[in-house]
Amino acid sequence: MNPKLSYTGIRVRDLENSVQFYTRFLDMEEICRTSFPETDGESVSLRNENPGPVLELNHYRDGSRFDTKFPPGDALDHLGFKVENLDAFLLNARAAGVPQLLERKSHGVRWAYVEGPDRVWIEAVE
Repeated sequence: MNPKLSYTGIRVRDLENSVQFYTRFLDMEEICRTSFPETDGESVSLRNENPGPVLELNHYRDGSRFDTKFPPGDALDHLGFKVENLDAFLLNARAAGVPQLLERKSHGVRWAYVEGPDRVWIEAVE
């Protein structure tokens, strides 16, 4: 048995706002949208490379037994993205009103965190 990570699924409060953030700001593309009547939910799968890792955004409507309350960003540390130009990425973040949380250089690698929807931290590594 040789397990490999297939995708990362996160729960979001506002599905369309999250789709817009990941597609516009992080250049991901929507590859699949699925409704789940049995959970009264919907998921959108995104990626920015083919083949490549998939980010699955999950949303459960009000009243669904799966629509449990959660503190924003709870149980998820961050999502990491490789960028070609960290300065351009951060400039774009500021222009879009995306809060920058941290920027560092460590062991010759420069990286920064910005805050996505539901306070999910996005790490950009140059």
